Amino acid sequence: MPGRACLSFLVLLSGASPAQSPAAKPVFDIADVHVSPRLDWVKNPAHAMQGGFLTGDRYELRRATMLDLIRMAYNVDADKVSGGPSWLDYDRFEIVAKTKPGTRPEQLRLMLQALIEDRFRLAVKPDTRPAPVYVLSKGKGELKFSATADRSNLSGCHDPRPVLDGGIRYSKIECRNITMDAFAERLRRLLATPIADLPVVNHTGLEGGWDIDLVVRARIITDAGPANGPGLDAVKQLGLTLEPGTVPQPVLAVERVTEQPSANPPGVAESLPPLPPPQFEVASIKWPCNDNMSRAPRFESAGRVTATCMPLMSLIRQAFGLALFEEPAGVPKWLADDSTTSHNISIFAKAPANLTIDAQNNAQARGVLRAMLRALLIERYQIKFHYEDRPVDARTLAAVKPKLAKADPTGRTGCKRERQQQEGRALMVQLVCRNMTMAQFAEQLTAYDTDIYYPVLDATGLDGGWDFTLNYDAMASLNERFPQFARAAPGPDGQASEPSGGLSFQDAIEKQLGLKLEVHKRPEPVLVIDHMEEKPIEN
Repeated sequence: MPGRACLSFLVLLSGASPAQSPAAKPVFDIADVHVSPRLDWVKNPAHAMQGGFLTGDRYELRRATMLDLIRMAYNVDADKVSGGPSWLDYDRFEIVAKTKPGTRPEQLRLMLQALIEDRFRLAVKPDTRPAPVYVLSKGKGELKFSATADRSNLSGCHDPRPVLDGGIRYSKIECRNITMDAFAERLRRLLATPIADLPVVNHTGLEGGWDIDLVVRARIITDAGPANGPGLDAVKQLGLTLEPGTVPQPVLAVERVTEQPSANPPGVAESLPPLPPPQFEVASIKWPCNDNMSRAPRFESAGRVTATCMPLMSLIRQAFGLALFEEPAGVPKWLADDSTTSHNISIFAKAPANLTIDAQNNAQARGVLRAMLRALLIERYQIKFHYEDRPVDARTLAAVKPKLAKADPTGRTGCKRERQQQEGRALMVQLVCRNMTMAQFAEQLTAYDTDIYYPVLDATGLDGGWDFTLNYDAMASLNERFPQFARAAPGPDGQASEPSGGLSFQDAIEKQLGLKLEVHKRPEPVLVIDHMEEKPIEN
């Protein structure tokens, strides 16, 4: 009964009753909707989507793609959103809105639906369409797990700590009284990469509850999927098969959406002024510190924040949002020339009691922590700073002998790490890009190479969207910068072997794509430190 299935799917997505019309949806009191700053379109952890919950009377979403907005508004996984324009998961948007404190999440979803339907003219409908999945089926041999004898037991899976075996981390998953549908969903979380993340569909035909023990390589090492990695071997242990396939799936089909939101109503700026940056409620700096191991700033229970014996320069980079090896200008000589731990510090602090942080949103936690750390360092070290355009070594993307395929212009724009696997001291990555213009590809390059600090300009002269794949070693530039850490362990003869690895990201661009990253001097905004005390103000 496809009609009933589609209706049930829409009800599940919206949280509304079947009789509720779009006009009956609750709305925010007022909302500011605008396009994110272009630099925030880079898809790296520092620019991940942030927000999606209510703090007091204020609801915020930062750096959200339209796909993010749809999946949050309709409470649906991203892979269940079908169709739409190519920019659906590329362009970024900001939403700040006001509503009654204590509004429940299901009401907030309806408000977000009403907002994006109004401001982006979004139209969606439930549908059933063929979609790529992993199909879980019975193998040809005997099943290596048994039906649950005592159905009164609680259903679920236990995931103990990973164990090491020959330098490889493994997890033993113990499931009891679990249905095959629930087990398929568990496999999805275990075996699919965080970016590919396709559904696993149960086609085993097995009914009832089952007791299953499964050993898999820990997810710290990920693969493109069961067809190419440990996932396939893992389910083979059970007498099952897991293969890519295409299966009709309930989806939310995007019928219409505009790329630019309509203008904000009058009075938005006055009604929704920017919030002051968060600051620690109380903070103590220990200096000098003599701990043997550094630990980066992190949230702990009850709002506590600690950092253990961290280099001051590393904390400055984090606080001001600089790249891993990016150096601000004007660094005092006592810090710039210090190769010891004499300026390492430990921090013991507490976040404000009224600060709301979504425990599932690492990007939001990083942003809040960075703001509080920045305020602390500025206060305690009496830092004075400004930004100015200065000539720096910046990259330009040029075409040499392009090896690219013309893209389907209706396909979604974006690049995904579809394979990422540790091989010795190398981290081998397969980056697959679809329907990307060269300007968009240049825009994203700072997300893939720690040696690229500043925006990359496109000078390829190539128009339109392109499909291409890059295979590279994400650790290559770090191993080149720190060769002492890249050396492999001594071999049987006592001699150190050459470190394993592949092409660096920039070499892969040249050899595999026929493009080149050229270095040119050009002005870019640079953080300049005008003044900074060597010793922090006493606690």
